[in-house]
Amino acid sequence: MSSSAVNCLLKPAQLTAKLSESMFSHSSEEAIERQPFVGHERAKEALEFGLSMEAIGFNVFAMGEHGTGRQTLIKQMLTQLATERDTPPEWCYINNFDDNHAPFKLYVSPGDGKQLVARINTFIDELLALFPEIFDNPGYQRQKAAIDREFNQKYDGAIANVEETALSNSVVLYEEAGEIGFSPLVEGKPVNDKEFANLPDEKRTEFYKLLAALENLLSEQLLELPLWKRESSDKLRKLKYETAAQSIRPLIKEMEHEFASNLGVLKYLSKLKAHVVDTVLEVLVDESNENTNDKDNRKLLVEQFLPNLLVERKLEQGCPVVYEQNPTFQNLFGHIDISSFQGAPYTSYRLIRPGALHKANGGYIILDADKLMTQPLVWSRLKLALKTQKLAIENPYSELGTGGSYSLQPEKIPLNVKVILLGSSDVYYMLQEYDQEFTELFRVLADFDRYLENDHNSLKAYANLIRRRAITHNYPEILDEAVVELVRYALRRAEHQHKLSANIVQVNDLLDESVYWWKKQSLENTVTAEFVKLALAAKKRRTGRLSETWLSEIKERQVLISTEGSNIGKVNGLTVLEIGDSVFGTPARITATVYAGSNGVTDIEREVDLGKSIHSKGVLLLTGYLGHKYGQGFPVSISANIAIEQSYGHIDGDSASMAELCALISAITLLPIDQSIAITGSINQHGEVQSVGGVNEKIEGFYRLCKDKGLSGTQGVIIPKTNVINLMLEQDVIDAVKQGNFHIYAVECIDQAIEILMATSAGELSRTGRYPRKSIHGLALDKLNTFANLLHGEEE
Repeated sequence: MSSSAVNCLLKPAQLTAKLSESMFSHSSEEAIERQPFVGHERAKEALEFGLSMEAIGFNVFAMGEHGTGRQTLIKQMLTQLATERDTPPEWCYINNFDDNHAPFKLYVSPGDGKQLVARINTFIDELLALFPEIFDNPGYQRQKAAIDREFNQKYDGAIANVEETALSNSVVLYEEAGEIGFSPLVEGKPVNDKEFANLPDEKRTEFYKLLAALENLLSEQLLELPLWKRESSDKLRKLKYETAAQSIRPLIKEMEHEFASNLGVLKYLSKLKAHVVDTVLEVLVDESNENTNDKDNRKLLVEQFLPNLLVERKLEQGCPVVYEQNPTFQNLFGHIDISSFQGAPYTSYRLIRPGALHKANGGYIILDADKLMTQPLVWSRLKLALKTQKLAIENPYSELGTGGSYSLQPEKIPLNVKVILLGSSDVYYMLQEYDQEFTELFRVLADFDRYLENDHNSLKAYANLIRRRAITHNYPEILDEAVVELVRYALRRAEHQHKLSANIVQVNDLLDESVYWWKKQSLENTVTAEFVKLALAAKKRRTGRLSETWLSEIKERQVLISTEGSNIGKVNGLTVLEIGDSVFGTPARITATVYAGSNGVTDIEREVDLGKSIHSKGVLLLTGYLGHKYGQGFPVSISANIAIEQSYGHIDGDSASMAELCALISAITLLPIDQSIAITGSINQHGEVQSVGGVNEKIEGFYRLCKDKGLSGTQGVIIPKTNVINLMLEQDVIDAVKQGNFHIYAVECIDQAIEILMATSAGELSRTGRYPRKSIHGLALDKLNTFANLLHGEEE
């Protein structure tokens, strides 16, 4: 093994984070109970500011990934804040007696709404008990009889005058079936029709003339009869009204006394007082409704008088905290139900239903930003409500409805709510760029961390979180060794030895799966590390079909990958495939061919539109390196092709650029590359090696292949030195490194990598500007010089 290989070789201790059981020794139950979240200090400061800021527009956008504890932290802070703030008033809708289409809003002190509804129900029961029996009162009947008598006297006097005139002319007046008639008298007796027909024509003619005169007289005498009737009806109506008002007034005064401290209720009672008598007389004393019963009458009075309490609040509960998981237009802003009466659509203020904003009014509401964006009209109406601080209940599609549709226009309710949006960074920056109103209304960003620092306090807090979930779900005791494995999984998810994944949901899922295996296999009342490992293995198997298929294709030589021997211009690069939940590393053969010419380095992937922009950038950098390294004394003229073999999909990322450069140098120098070593890393134009992603999966992918084919003891992987901190390898890989069966090299520059792969010194530039002849760079310089001379000679 060359000196470069020895110097770059990593020790087993460097391949994973140092964790011990003592770090997670049991905390007290109190400490576990008080540990609702861990980390996120920056977000916590922003939340404390945003949630306490009273000015308009200081709503909060909580930015972070799902599972990072955003909801937990926000709900805990809001719960604390809510108890310190006053309970907001309750809001009702009441009948607008003058215009049923436009119900009035009504605010009542917290806790009084339910009491008011109960009291109005009692008031309705009292009215049903009073009416119509109140009109059986002797005093009322006496006054009514006097009014009737006055009318009858006027009527009787007018009839008497006509009757006297008729008798004086031998005609008698009679009333039959409510009609007045006249009959002639013969010898003091009225005659019937037959007798009248036998009278002489002169007598009959005389009677007809007299009859016409009497009817004229009757009309004159009864000319004022409609006026008398109207006066009588007005007096009766007034008597009824005053009698009803006298009986209802004490009931309302009693309610005014009960709610004397509540201005909103007093305002409502004043409106009620102005209309209650008319409504009661119409509903309860209408003689035309003889078939109605008390149940129907009660419904009618409820529809007129009973307030529609939107949201009930308790006086000591503080302000509300609402999380609306499905922010549709109706769920957020409320809606108006449509009922059916005798086949026709019908609605009223009693059918107004509250939304989440009504429930959260005076407090806080939590919403998912991505769900808001998918609901038509909701986002624009929410912004309007927050800007105007008014909450309207309306049909969002009323403009599209038919002209005959019946709807209400309830009075707008004042809105005082703090909105907390939960969303990803993509949604936040998109809204900030394209929506000016968003910037005005959501001025506070609470940025939640993706990772937590791997320090003593964070580890302790993380362990407390894990144990808190176990207590909440009645799980058995979680031993320290099990916590170590769960925390190791969090480090692995973060791909960092000094950072934990803030996505506690993933760790919770693994804990739940570990308890599942404990239930299946254990008789002890503790969860050990063994069950966490079982859960991880089961999870890996569930999602492992694709990686196993890929390995089997390499084993069957369907995909050509060598793990031993050496080849010129061929190197094993490492790639990561991510398909849904399945993430695995697999080697890919990278080849390079070189010949005399001036076409430069051609990226075959880019030429066929399979290589995306970042991959193409990585290949173009190779030209920059070659020119910088070898073109100081003569123009570098080369034609080269680079390809990732047997790759038939799109490729992106520059993590193969170091492997591509090694294959290119091998093709130029004709020095073979050791196929038992795979390589990953990005390079710059000066040959410095840069970090790449997915380093754990890449190493493990090549190790599994080597293990499957048989470990020879020379196999290994070259990674960038800056990626050492990202190593969180599985135990079987670490064990293979300990036993010397597998090697991991960390390099800082391309020279170290090519020395390991080609077992030849890279060579250093002498004072005379030359490389040693047998060195890699010396051989490369000679070959490129030859190409330049060939091209130069052709030109001559």
